[in-house]
Amino acid sequence: MSVAFPGESAEYRAARDRLLEREIELRRVTEAVAEARRALPPGGIVPQDYVFTGTGGEPVRLSELFAPGKDTLAVYNFMFPRAPGEDLPCPSCTAFLDSFDGTAGHAVQRVNLAVVAKTAPENLLAHADRRGWRHLRLLSSAGNDYNRDFRGEVEDGQQMPMLNVFRRDGAAIRHCWGSELLYAPPDPGQDPRHTDTIDPLWNLFDFFPEGRGTDWYPALDY
Repeated sequence: MSVAFPGESAEYRAARDRLLEREIELRRVTEAVAEARRALPPGGIVPQDYVFTGTGGEPVRLSELFAPGKDTLAVYNFMFPRAPGEDLPCPSCTAFLDSFDGTAGHAVQRVNLAVVAKTAPENLLAHADRRGWRHLRLLSSAGNDYNRDFRGEVEDGQQMPMLNVFRRDGAAIRHCWGSELLYAPPDPGQDPRHTDTIDPLWNLFDFFPEGRGTDWYPALDY
């Protein structure tokens, strides 16, 4: 099917058609990467049944995050605190979770989701209330080694926005995939883009003439 828009020049249409070919190739590569991700062999068995703390102060084990009939669990590391020695939420993580909260209500129909942060449960709850989050399962990881073990924390205590996927395998829980692109050196002028395929904000900017830019990041307030 040929596509054209009012007032466009022949030069524009030719360039747009060339770009369309690249977009088609990107679609193919995206599908191929997703297929390869699904085809990974079983990952390592999780070394312990980590105990988190819910926003009501209740202990929650990793194994308890798997609802009946749902054997996949995604856990996002929220950078809260965003740096050692402070207890402030990361604005970029917050922007991501603003969008993810809406997605979560749909996603949990098929899989399990949780967000963990190395802060007190009451801090998580207060921030969620300020943002109006309604669907995210928020847990404190301040009392366990989960963040460190699964690359949501580096040696100096800096928190990292890692996304990990786990799979229940009988009585065991296995690590399935992690957003390791976070730790791969990016090309010049790029951020790691490790979870960008599910981040509406940055993907939206990619459609605009201004692009993502190099000097703008989300804030907690505007």
